[in-house]
Amino acid sequence: MHVLVTGATGFVGSHLVPALLAAGHSVRALVRDPSEYDPPDGVDIATGDLLDAGSLDDAFADIDVAYYLVHSMRAGDDYAERDRRAARNFRRAADDASVDRVVYLGGLGEEDETLSEHLRSRREVEFILRDGEYDLTTFRAAIIIGAGSASFRMIRELATRLPVLVTPRWVRTDCHPIAIDDVIAYLVAVLDTPETAGETYEIGGPEVLTYAEILKRTGEIMGTGEPKIVPIPVLTPRLSAYCVGLLTDVPSSVARPLIHGLKTPVVADTEGARKQFAIDLTPFADAVRLALNEPQSYEAAQAAAVTGGASR
Repeated sequence: MHVLVTGATGFVGSHLVPALLAAGHSVRALVRDPSEYDPPDGVDIATGDLLDAGSLDDAFADIDVAYYLVHSMRAGDDYAERDRRAARNFRRAADDASVDRVVYLGGLGEEDETLSEHLRSRREVEFILRDGEYDLTTFRAAIIIGAGSASFRMIRELATRLPVLVTPRWVRTDCHPIAIDDVIAYLVAVLDTPETAGETYEIGGPEVLTYAEILKRTGEIMGTGEPKIVPIPVLTPRLSAYCVGLLTDVPSSVARPLIHGLKTPVVADTEGARKQFAIDLTPFADAVRLALNEPQSYEAAQAAAVTGGASR
């Protein structure tokens, strides 16, 4: 198939492109600045910006399936509006080019008042993409465990830099982490299963853990010991995000929306995905070890500052 990957320079996209090539697909990567992208051999490069509708025509020409893997958290407080514009421009370009299918990686979370602004934005993008003339397949995931994941980097640095962590109540919230290799397996397998067109799948790893358990187990695996977790009910998400900005290298523009999202339980109903896909899921401990053995390429993976690739 002729496949377009938007967000190719981001965390998920940088793993997906070589996997699609290995599966025998013809891959085109949409990037804003080709001079900053070192693609695998055989990748066709299209220059364009999802915030500039007029720059997208060539990127979508002769494409069968397009992946939407972008979000704008690094752009500041107006990231939701930027995501809105980018999704609408993508949808128009895909429709104009008569793209058959679109695959979107979004976020988990119930659609109620507890959903954070960041997760509401991810769901809004899904709704915008759903209005296209193509068939949309949506995957929803929580924390993705990998070296370039902003969420995992935040957890890794918190777990190793402080022996005692003072946290808000979200530390007891349930989460459903998944290894980056498993996410990529789903994203590639969908191309061989046409019956998944128009469907939505929630995906997660084999274990549901609280954030406290994730922090403790990560510290243990890294050999620094389990940090002592002290939940403080009056510690607000805003103050937590400020503390994370001081204690880790994750940019505050990224940490703030991620922290606000931690109060929302994100546990996947994986029954549909299990029935449709034969993915051998990676245990949490193995996913962490694999992530720790990867190059710590967070900055390179997040180089696209306006509509950077997905990086939970």
